[in-house]
Amino acid sequence: MEPVQDVIVIGGGIAGLTAAALLAHEDLNVTLLEAHHQLGGCAGTFRRGAYTFDVGATQVAGLEAGGSHARLFQHLNIRPPEAGRLDPGCVVDLNDGSPPVHLWHDPQRWRKERSRHFPGSERFWQLCSWIHHQNWQFATADPVLPIRTGWDLGRTLAALTPGNLACAPLSLLTVADLLTLSGCGGDPRLRRFLDLQLRLYSQQPSDRTAALYGATVLQMCQAPLGLWHLHGSMQSLSDQLATALERDGGRVLLRHRALRLERNDGQPGWSVMVEGPAKTEQRLQAREIICSLPPQCLPGLIPDPRQMPEGYRKHLNTLKAPSGAIVFYGAVERHHLPDNCPGHLQRDGETPGSLFLSMSHDGDGRAPEGQATVIASVFTSPEGWHDLDETAYQKRKKELGDSIRAGVNAALKLPDHAWLHQELATPRGFAHWTGRPDGVVGGLGQSPGRFGPFGLASRTPISNLWLCGDSIHPGEGTAGVSLSALMACRQLMAERGLKLTLKA
Repeated sequence: MEPVQDVIVIGGGIAGLTAAALLAHEDLNVTLLEAHHQLGGCAGTFRRGAYTFDVGATQVAGLEAGGSHARLFQHLNIRPPEAGRLDPGCVVDLNDGSPPVHLWHDPQRWRKERSRHFPGSERFWQLCSWIHHQNWQFATADPVLPIRTGWDLGRTLAALTPGNLACAPLSLLTVADLLTLSGCGGDPRLRRFLDLQLRLYSQQPSDRTAALYGATVLQMCQAPLGLWHLHGSMQSLSDQLATALERDGGRVLLRHRALRLERNDGQPGWSVMVEGPAKTEQRLQAREIICSLPPQCLPGLIPDPRQMPEGYRKHLNTLKAPSGAIVFYGAVERHHLPDNCPGHLQRDGETPGSLFLSMSHDGDGRAPEGQATVIASVFTSPEGWHDLDETAYQKRKKELGDSIRAGVNAALKLPDHAWLHQELATPRGFAHWTGRPDGVVGGLGQSPGRFGPFGLASRTPISNLWLCGDSIHPGEGTAGVSLSALMACRQLMAERGLKLTLKA
């Protein structure tokens, strides 16, 4: 009979790994369940011969001193993965005949760049900078949002500053509203640039991205923050967290899929029915569950209507992530790439849509010497992929692959014969790879009605069940999901009368 664990964490992406590592570091007995054969989730990797490709995420925030990953790694007493700062963090080609926009790390250099491209917009950028400064002070004090209990309220009140209170009237506004407030609402080129950038980090354009969220993500490339390129692959982030988890006595079970959660009769805690590698089932027990899967998965994991409030079940069943992704993975001889090729390039376009390109760096372990991997992604509706018969699916896949390759060729001025390797992933493939419903990428979209105090809480209405991940405050990206894991762990420990405080 398996011993009762303190905590079972479901899902081995960055959020689940962070939660499991934090709790194991607090001397709790922790088991992490991951359905795939490797950890990392949407920040994982795969290999094709000599090439290593990042599945989804290709850049990391929060590795700078005081950043979310840096704080967590220091607390866990592990070395951060080797990484290089991206400068520029991204190059944005509006594909309108004008020079591309470089998002420089140095704030003064970025100010000159944006003034040249978007004259008259400085009031908007200064407003975003002021909001970001208030947000940063608030976030580093580890608030708990959305508030569900007195303890949550106390932690959030302790994090508030006068600047946060001054920002409160902006909580229902969008980034497009900030443009209007600052007198820049009539600049279509600036609006186009913001729509492109915000789609990367909130899955929403400027008129649907929460102002308080968008103001911060628009500052991520600049000091004292920054974006980073990991050496080796994105998998190094998962590997470091897994090392800390196992060092502190935690257990990782790969190829173990959680099938069903059941409350234990007459005693606190949960039974988890798990399918193992040989399709055999076993029952694990734990006092607490942290689920890092998309929240839409939870009703299926708890089918018994008596064990989940009906209103909460209906709410979860109505949640829809706005986007899936089509991702082109390729490799070329490096000499075909343009001189001073950026690590990340965003290029606007109508067919198949705006592309986000990530190019490997020379010597970063993703491709042999003299070659480079090129990853190009475009957002798409997650619907309409799963009911196609195989012939129709392959036809649609080939058409999109050809279209994206043509877009990449145009963006990087590549000849079509340059490609050494190419393949395409669709929402159908991502559903198989990640287990996410319909193969969605990212969370619920950071609109005003989903962000911060109005979002989905890590504290569920079901005792001893917690959520973390990209649908929970503060949002998407490896840095965001790590903070959601920290928040859930702090709440869980507080319920036990204990305190989780990151080491200074």
